[in-house]
Amino acid sequence: MNARSEGTTMNKPMGEILEVRLTRDCPAVLVPWGSPVTLEAGEYAQVTQRLGGTFTVMVDGNLYRIAGSEADALGLEAEAAAAVVTQAADGSYSQQAVEAAAWDQLATCYDPEIPIDIVNLGLVYGCELTRLPSGRFRIDVRMTLTAPGCGMGMMIADEAKEKLEAIPGVEEVDVQLVWDPPWSREMMSEGARLEMGLL
Repeated sequence: MNARSEGTTMNKPMGEILEVRLTRDCPAVLVPWGSPVTLEAGEYAQVTQRLGGTFTVMVDGNLYRIAGSEADALGLEAEAAAAVVTQAADGSYSQQAVEAAAWDQLATCYDPEIPIDIVNLGLVYGCELTRLPSGRFRIDVRMTLTAPGCGMGMMIADEAKEKLEAIPGVEEVDVQLVWDPPWSREMMSEGARLEMGLL
């Protein structure tokens, strides 16, 4: 993502947190409670995470999640994350291609506090496709959270649903938050455990 050259962004070297000044009032969500708030124009924010098309920022010691569609308020550009599925000659989509795209899309959803996607965190318990009479697909996802009381749960589930609905060939999506079995660190991929320093 590139900062605009409007003087609102102070560029920092790679690996450091980017500090920006909000160019306009910006809707955000307080992390981890999930409460909607408005960050005011002129406030300084530190962008702590830019993954999966969303932003996590710190303002006055509090973390907030900002949707990618609000990137201009940060003086940044939105990240495109469109799913690609190749159509067959008859205009249909193969179940294998749509399922692969579904997993790819789920891997673009992140906990706003952890720089690891929900697939590698082990939060997705199932992603099942059913071909509908229309020839398109229904996707049923079962996922959990690292903690049952996390206020960001519905937001992450809604983001997953929205991204899955954008896949060509998909007609219906249902994302269910479940708590059985309870999540544990052992469910994380080896790469995720390594990144978190748990190996």
